[in-house]
Amino acid sequence: MTIRTARLRLEPALYGDMLAVGLGDDVLAGTLGVAIAADWAGADAMDAISRTRDRLDGHPELAQWWMHFIIHEADNTLIGLGGFKGEPEHGQVEIGYEIAPGYRLRGLATEAARGMVDHALADPRVSHVLAHTLPQESASTTILRRLGLQFIQALTDPDDGPIWRWRMDRAG
Repeated sequence: MTIRTARLRLEPALYGDMLAVGLGDDVLAGTLGVAIAADWAGADAMDAISRTRDRLDGHPELAQWWMHFIIHEADNTLIGLGGFKGEPEHGQVEIGYEIAPGYRLRGLATEAARGMVDHALADPRVSHVLAHTLPQESASTTILRRLGLQFIQALTDPDDGPIWRWRMDRAG
């Protein structure tokens, strides 16, 4: 299911899309029918792309709960990645997002994150949304606060090391 906001379209990444990523930006652009922004995927993106591809292999029905391509509607350009770290489990999902440097400081990351939070909380299986950041004040902590997520704890993730955990509960 596509997530739409005022300026963005978040398209669930399908297994074939994940294969196209590995073949280069020209192939991906043709597959998605979009232009590709420079640096649309940061340094950690390939690991997330690989995990998504492996998860969707044989489970295409899970695409809406994994990676999404963030497309800027005005210029039909892939500007980043976002989405969920898996389908709802125990009432929760975790969001993540990243925007290409050339599209930052325009409120687009906030808009994409808001779209993901709203999408998740519209699902009756989701009672709360989680997010993780590096353990320091940053653009991401500002975005999460702006959306209403609350800092709940500092912890050490086995894969990522020290992080801060954020949470938003369904209203009512």
